[in-house]
Amino acid sequence: MAENVLYYGDNLDILRQYIKADTLDLIYLDPPFKSNQEYNILFEERNGSRSKAQIKAFEDTWRWDQETAKTYQDVVESGPERVSKIMRAFRTFLGENDMMAYLSMMAPRLVELQRVLKPTGSIYLHCDQTASAHLRLLMDAVFGPNNFRNEVVWHYRRWTATAKRFQKLHDVLLCYTKSDKYFFNVQYEPYGEWIKKDYKYVDTDGRRWRWHTVKGKRYKVYLEDENRGVKLGDVWQIPYIGSTAKERLGYPTQKPEALLERIIEASSNEGDTVLDPFCGCGTTIAVAHRLRRRWIGIDITHLAINLMKHRLQNAFGEKVCQTYEVIGEPTDMAGAKQLAEEDPFQFECWALSLVGARPVEKKKGPDEGIDGRLYFHDEIEGGKTKQIIFSVKSGHTGPKDVRDLRSVIERENAEIGVFISMQKPTKRMQAEATNARFYESPWRKGFYPRLQILTVEELLNGKKIDAPPIGQVNVTFKKAPRANNTEAISQMHLSDEEERQRNSKSFENE
Repeated sequence: MAENVLYYGDNLDILRQYIKADTLDLIYLDPPFKSNQEYNILFEERNGSRSKAQIKAFEDTWRWDQETAKTYQDVVESGPERVSKIMRAFRTFLGENDMMAYLSMMAPRLVELQRVLKPTGSIYLHCDQTASAHLRLLMDAVFGPNNFRNEVVWHYRRWTATAKRFQKLHDVLLCYTKSDKYFFNVQYEPYGEWIKKDYKYVDTDGRRWRWHTVKGKRYKVYLEDENRGVKLGDVWQIPYIGSTAKERLGYPTQKPEALLERIIEASSNEGDTVLDPFCGCGTTIAVAHRLRRRWIGIDITHLAINLMKHRLQNAFGEKVCQTYEVIGEPTDMAGAKQLAEEDPFQFECWALSLVGARPVEKKKGPDEGIDGRLYFHDEIEGGKTKQIIFSVKSGHTGPKDVRDLRSVIERENAEIGVFISMQKPTKRMQAEATNARFYESPWRKGFYPRLQILTVEELLNGKKIDAPPIGQVNVTFKKAPRANNTEAISQMHLSDEEERQRNSKSFENE
């Protein structure tokens, strides 16, 4: 297994197939709650403002049906005894409803997470008021009530509008360990101004101190010697990600990096392995990478995998792609065809990820005929934002499809249009593309075909869009803040030979 891995697919299947028992130091998971809502990703408009267009990332609506009934049956019949008992009790109490479907989904996954956690490891389950009580009982059954360590309250402030009840201003983190031999790094928060009242004496050099008596003897204790502060409690005041925050990427369930920093620093060391089985936009893996931990991320949508790739690249630079691999994405035509047959929307997201584009909302109106967009700038700073639009086809294609895209290019006033197809283009399709003429770019006075046809096979073989250098002028995805210690992180992943060469050059410069 690679040092860092992104997995595309169902986390239950991936846990069982790829991850060995007793191998992970820390697990953080923020599973979708049974909140009966659709989660959408909001993108920015071309001028940087918030977009009204959305992409449905996932639909958090759990239903008791034949599939969830089968999952429940499996965990009752073959799961650990305590888990089987609690699941049967849940069904007796709850009946066959949406919450029961949610718990039936979570139970086998928590069993697998317990299996892969090291005896010294910890797990943090992030939940809100909707299912926290039920999940606490399920976690007791999986990990044992004796291995419950904390119920951490993440308190934040934000504007809410719910009437006739107290405003919801906190989430809960259920912290469990696999055994009583777990690792924990005690953290401290600074003393408040009130502590200075106890240190009422001041030396001539300005240092504050107080008397401390031990067995009748008095000693001077300086405030600066106790600067570690007070031990961190189980209520964390960490700001919610605001709509204008730099780290905000628009992903619906994105959590602040400060929250993950506290968890990772408390329950792991440098070089340890951190897992997030519901990875979303990748906050856990981004923070773990910055803090020099190994990481594993799992998500069931190609849209999330694509966002994570961009986030890592924006934060840590181009070389970060050498430090991880992606497993589960198609790597050949057979895999691409299988994905297209199983889930056309995920196929579109994956195909667009090959060219760094983002998918668009499926709706009637101005965006009809567009599957993806890619924005760029090729003028001097402050110039117009320009776009490349995409049409993705996995089935039979012909000249009409190319003509349709040409019409969309003209309607949208786009600089370039790209037609991505599973099939090789016919001569008539190529002729239609040629008739669209060229886009003349101010970037080095280049000419680029205004309508281009690329096959999935060509993209898998490394062919690129013929366009201004998108990597330098791309503004498609909102960028994550660049990591402060990028150089240190990059050095952590240097090969032995590169490290020797760097040390040698440093010695020569001295």
